[in-house]
Amino acid sequence: MVKEALAQLFERDLSKLAVEIKAYTKEADIWKTAEGISNSGGNLCLHIVGNLKHFVGRALGNIPYEREREKEFSDKDIPLPALVKSVEETSAIVAAALKKLADEDLNKIYPIHVFGYEMTTGSFLIHLYGHLGYHLGQINYHRRLLNR
Repeated sequence: MVKEALAQLFERDLSKLAVEIKAYTKEADIWKTAEGISNSGGNLCLHIVGNLKHFVGRALGNIPYEREREKEFSDKDIPLPALVKSVEETSAIVAAALKKLADEDLNKIYPIHVFGYEMTTGSFLIHLYGHLGYHLGQINYHRRLLNR
């Protein structure tokens, strides 16, 4: 039941991410930063995608992906359709990886010690969902500031 709930939440919020990215009035604004704001909406989107493809798709679903975390923050001016496609691909990857997990896998130790200590797969998935929500909120706020 927890696995299914997490799958629905990831799907819902990744769909919201695509909506947020498409809602920028000017496509160029996706990549803008302002004083005190170091990351653009586009870079936060790339970061969410890279994070989930790596920690869910690759680590749990054995779906090939080579993360280049630095590029998540340095790449610029990726066209809107490509960003949206990447979000949609990520949603499908997360769904496929979670579908492969058995309920008891959530109680097993996550295969990577991300923070220098062990945690269960279920706990780390909850962390990843919080991470998605945090950055999704930042993108929403960034977009609303620029769409005035």
